[in-house]
Amino acid sequence: MTARTRVLWLIKGLGPGGAEHLLVNAARARDRDRFDVAAAYLLPWKDALVRPLEEQGVAVTCFGVRDERDLRWLVRLRRRLVNEPVDVVHVHSPYVAAMARVVVRSLPRALRPAVVTTEHNAWSTLHRATRFADSLTTRLDAATIAVSEETRASMTPRVRARCETLVHGIDVASVREQRSERAAVRAELGIDDDVFVVGTVANYHPKKDWPNLLAAARRVADELGTRVHFVAVGQGPLQDEVEAQHRQLGLGDTVTLTGHRPDAVRLMAACDLFVLASRWEGLPVALMEALALGLPVVATSVGGIAETLTDGVDARLVPPGDPGRLAAAIIEVASDGALRSRLAEAGAARAGEFDAERAQRRVEQIYQRLVTR
Repeated sequence: MTARTRVLWLIKGLGPGGAEHLLVNAARARDRDRFDVAAAYLLPWKDALVRPLEEQGVAVTCFGVRDERDLRWLVRLRRRLVNEPVDVVHVHSPYVAAMARVVVRSLPRALRPAVVTTEHNAWSTLHRATRFADSLTTRLDAATIAVSEETRASMTPRVRARCETLVHGIDVASVREQRSERAAVRAELGIDDDVFVVGTVANYHPKKDWPNLLAAARRVADELGTRVHFVAVGQGPLQDEVEAQHRQLGLGDTVTLTGHRPDAVRLMAACDLFVLASRWEGLPVALMEALALGLPVVATSVGGIAETLTDGVDARLVPPGDPGRLAAAIIEVASDGALRSRLAEAGAARAGEFDAERAQRRVEQIYQRLVTR
């Protein structure tokens, strides 16, 4: 029997973010006969997705540091790779990748795994120091993957030339199963059947531009009144700012801030429209899930969103940072049943392109190439 390829997924945290959810989807879709996958992360309080990974048979290790600048995690990573050697280290955070490459290079050649990195955001959006460290050490990668063409295009020419763009994926079938939860979720949230529900799933992070979203929600509510309600799932470092703006705009009766919800997809199933107000993006997992649910989409024309969707065909796309345009697009879709149906059908037809199994098979081909060359 051929030995399984040993892979360690490495990421800063396992909170409920897009890159982290991609790991859970990849864990479900992986070839368990050929690949032995484990995961490691740095920050102990970002642990929301540890159990879902473990339920998929992925052993998870936390290096237990207060933040990524606590370099004790480098020693712990090196010890892990010496005591439990792997064939591939696949990193999903740019700062972590920059440092992990150096750790791997310090190992004896016989223990040195191939390094694969997935870049989830354009380099221009990274902190200057992170961008410098990433660009300085990325030559140590055996393979580099970008989640969108914009992300790939943001790299230096040398890195871009050897980087592959790969749209990562979701478990389309399991997402679609959640559509049956619509009535139950509305009952739980106290939302009547005749109310138009706009949903979003976005961490409280600058790139998601919650000020834009909430300002647009205020305009929509002023136009449509009680006929519309927003269900907004999110958590993160800007929680105080988001909640303060929510209060200042008087959105208590219009926008339900649910906080973190492990059943975010189930909540989306109760919605009539999905919206994202991002300043920049790779390709959001929540967007892929919305398409799989058959929801029409209103989003900002940034990053992988603009690469994937076409305004007026399978989504309504508006410029970032413009709450007036965002509100107008939401009102347009809410008020036009024919447009809503057309966008929903076209978007749902695209969902198969985001299947996690397809993406994971390609990643595994990369792993196999690296260990057999």
